Amino acid sequence: MTTTKKNMLPPGLVNNLQEVLLSRKGGNSNTNNDEQQQKPDAVTDSTETSTSASDENDNSKPVVLVTNGEGIYSLGLVYLVQALVRSGLYNVHVCAPQSDKSVSSHSVTVRETITVTPAEIDGATAYEVSGTPVDCVSLALSGALFSWSKPLLVISGINRGSSCGHHMFYSGVVGGAREALVSGVPSLSISLNWKREESQESDFKDAVAVCLPLITAAIRDIEKGVFPKSCFLSIEIPTSPSANKGFKLTKQSMWRSAPNWLAVSANRHPSSAAHFMSNQQSLGLQLAQLSRDASAAGAARRISAQRQNVEVESVGAVKSDTNKVKKYFRLEI
Repeated sequence: MTTTKKNMLPPGLVNNLQEVLLSRKGGNSNTNNDEQQQKPDAVTDSTETSTSASDENDNSKPVVLVTNGEGIYSLGLVYLVQALVRSGLYNVHVCAPQSDKSVSSHSVTVRETITVTPAEIDGATAYEVSGTPVDCVSLALSGALFSWSKPLLVISGINRGSSCGHHMFYSGVVGGAREALVSGVPSLSISLNWKREESQESDFKDAVAVCLPLITAAIRDIEKGVFPKSCFLSIEIPTSPSANKGFKLTKQSMWRSAPNWLAVSANRHPSSAAHFMSNQQSLGLQLAQLSRDASAAGAARRISAQRQNVEVESVGAVKSDTNKVKKYFRLEI
């Protein structure tokens, strides 16, 4: 554990994390985890059937809201929710994107209607949303979707890929936790440093086992009123979670990866270029469409006074537009 003299985190949270780390070293936490893993069916049978029917109105348990950036059925979120439900300690609610929004940052959906559909996650009340992680958290905290408007804790994750350094500015999973922070609700974001050809799906289960003690410590501090109110906790889990050496408090780094933009030839790969453009619905295209609409509206308003000029101008615009050469690019991360 590093020194916390320059940290904004309160001593209480640090002490809780130290206690958790000591218990892990002593083997107590691992023993409990092993017992839970050996009896998953018994625990599931006793908690899921009762929890799914009564959690929505169960005021005896603290409400924990879970979201993420990769979509509601991603393994990181599913395994995390299952573990929280098995503990029997929380009233677990899920509001997450229906599709991958990993690099949506803190974007919100405006001037469009989003759809919300019930999702099936045993033991939890869950909804999938056709929006961003920020949309999900904002909607959940508004009181319009759930019967409550302020959970005890918002957990965003577990994300496939690191959110270290400048990645936090692009990260949708961090955006979900940040939206909770600005709404006055304590939050955590959790990311697993996934590496292609090295990481395995089972790493998500190990990641859940690693971060559960941190979640417990955070909730303990929230209930005591000593959890930091000026920041959220970003948890970065190493590539091999089962081999981690413990927890370490640190600062946000300035690391960034160089963007890799690839030119996509519409002539050589017309299908891939069209597929990419249709799926992405880039902001640039939307802005271009808005610009064309605004130009058309402005031209219509000038018809009565400058009819001849407008006709000449419109003809010129059509000719120039047909001669434009479109270029396609794709960002590889």
